[in-house]
Amino acid sequence: MAAYGLYSHIQSNKRRSIALLIGLFGLVYLLVYAGALAGEAMSYNASLQYLARKAWQDLIAAAPIATIGTVAWIVIAYYFHQSMIDALTGGREVSRTDEPRLYNLLENLCISRGITTPKLKVMESDALNAFATGMNEKQYAITVTTALIAGLDDAELEAVLGHELTHIRNGDVRMLVVALIIAGAIAFFAEMFFRMWFYSGFRARRSSDSDRGRGGNFIAIVIAVALVAVAWLLSSVIRFALSRSREFLADAGSVELTKNPDAMILALRKIEGRGELSGATSAVMEMCVDNPREEFTDLFSTHPPIEARIKALVEVMGGHDPGPLALPAPQEEMQPDALPGPAGPWGGAADQSPQRGAPSGGTPIGPWGSAPAEPAGQRPFLPDRPPIDLGGPAPTPSDDRPAGPWGKPGR
Repeated sequence: MAAYGLYSHIQSNKRRSIALLIGLFGLVYLLVYAGALAGEAMSYNASLQYLARKAWQDLIAAAPIATIGTVAWIVIAYYFHQSMIDALTGGREVSRTDEPRLYNLLENLCISRGITTPKLKVMESDALNAFATGMNEKQYAITVTTALIAGLDDAELEAVLGHELTHIRNGDVRMLVVALIIAGAIAFFAEMFFRMWFYSGFRARRSSDSDRGRGGNFIAIVIAVALVAVAWLLSSVIRFALSRSREFLADAGSVELTKNPDAMILALRKIEGRGELSGATSAVMEMCVDNPREEFTDLFSTHPPIEARIKALVEVMGGHDPGPLALPAPQEEMQPDALPGPAGPWGGAADQSPQRGAPSGGTPIGPWGSAPAEPAGQRPFLPDRPPIDLGGPAPTPSDDRPAGPWGKPGR
């Protein structure tokens, strides 16, 4: 079965996306309960059982507001996530007129497989990377860095675009955006909890009710903080739902599109270690072709190592690995006196400075070797007469005239 558009992988991504959204509501409710428990503990000097019961009642009362807030967060992120990402990365939409080379490569790939052409965006960056975003066909977009455009040839750039198109077709992009929404929501509610805690302070009040007891405040606060930590940890564990196999499938899908495994391998070699997007969040980096940010352990890594991906392309797709590549250093800026002048009627302007390999006298070397040195003050060489007689009277030669290239002119 072709790697591009695997039905089982697409269906799995759809199920995971729905499960992640359902899990988001569960995490939000967990945070609301933790906040209610901390709030009750800071308001009453009571037993842990009493505080837990009151926090549960608060959760039931606040559940409608939490649900509406979560739905609103999802709706806002659904329609405006691209604007948020563009604000972080500085991406701008381009047309065929702006980037004809890039646009034509993307359009040709889409036409070859009958795919709706996504929007094309370019961001100014020295990093070599690209990523895709969107939740549906009207929103799908591929963002490419300027360094990637300049550093890759057409075949390699086409391979990267095919990689991102495969992510779109396989539903990886939609699931990544859902994970981004969840991470943002959990971070928002967790920050709100800690702000409420630190700014409110501990204001436990004594109570004469015998059923409340006392002494459970500190334990309740510890439990609330632990619940917030668990919610944050679960939002991080969501990365496990982002199966790292998606990158292998996207690489294989690119080869299915371009029929060129070597181009994908060379693109990965050039991107390797050069994809860090300054100012981009970890959630954005998880969308990229390569995520060079190393975790404290490979356990939370969202991308397999470049070496493993290349090895798979070599073994499965028959590609050839040239090994790690050292990109050429950027060319030095030309000095003003070395800038070429206006072109002449037969091509580029003559070089004002001695050419590479020219003789010490400064005479440039022509295509068939060095030009003969001309005596000082002598006019440029011209034939004594044209090679073709146009029918006019032949001029009377004189013996003192210089010989032409074919000997002394005859009478």
